[in-house]
Amino acid sequence: MSEAYISVENVSKRYETEDGIVTALEGVDLSVGAGDFVSIVGPSGCGKSTLLRMVAGLESPHSGRIRVDGDVVSEPGSDRGLVFQEATLYPWRTVAENVRFALEVDNVSPTTADRRVSELLSMVGLADRANSFPAELSGGMKKRVGIARALAPDPEILLLDEPFSDLDVATRESLQQDLLELWKRLEKTVLLVTHTVGEAVRLSDSVVVLQGEPGQVATVVDVDLERPRDPETDSFKPYVNTIRGRIRDRSRAAVSAPERPRSSYP
Repeated sequence: MSEAYISVENVSKRYETEDGIVTALEGVDLSVGAGDFVSIVGPSGCGKSTLLRMVAGLESPHSGRIRVDGDVVSEPGSDRGLVFQEATLYPWRTVAENVRFALEVDNVSPTTADRRVSELLSMVGLADRANSFPAELSGGMKKRVGIARALAPDPEILLLDEPFSDLDVATRESLQQDLLELWKRLEKTVLLVTHTVGEAVRLSDSVVVLQGEPGQVATVVDVDLERPRDPETDSFKPYVNTIRGRIRDRSRAAVSAPERPRSSYP
């Protein structure tokens, strides 16, 4: 990884529930370099989405701190665009109107907003659906609109919370490729939460494995493969097997410092 652009420093997160205090994350340290594509994987309940929401500024750590470009995160900001698992589009607005929503909030001039929306819809392959409403779109199209909307304010960081989890395999793979092309073209820093290890290995510069309850960083695996990556190749499969093994290995959940098994692969 390059020098840290997103820095998670000894972060813990607790929630008060009817059954008492629940600790979602404990002592999490993580660095993401500018322009890196990093995925977070781990079993359900280990705090993946909680961590992403704290980077987004939607929630605050109980202890520790998160920095973006040196500044402590205390609230959402235009430097971070967030794509949720659900598309959460406004059903009464057209595709173009959904994408331009954040620009309206920021009082961007209509001419500039129109140009930006047109550019983004072309990038995500929806230029011909600008006047369609969400109910007229497929699941994959809705995801594309959500990504375009998150990119509208031109954030430096794109945060994605399992954006492709409810899609069929063909649509999911197509959107994975589109996301890679957007990342390369726009030179954003991407942090992706996913349950799919193969997706993480296909897309990422490195994969962070969270483990345990509360969640902790069990290992960080740097993916040293040229893109595009073929999941059927012999060089791809060892990464998937290693990461899946760590997710299953609850006995090694509390690792004091991240491992980087770069040398394990040719």
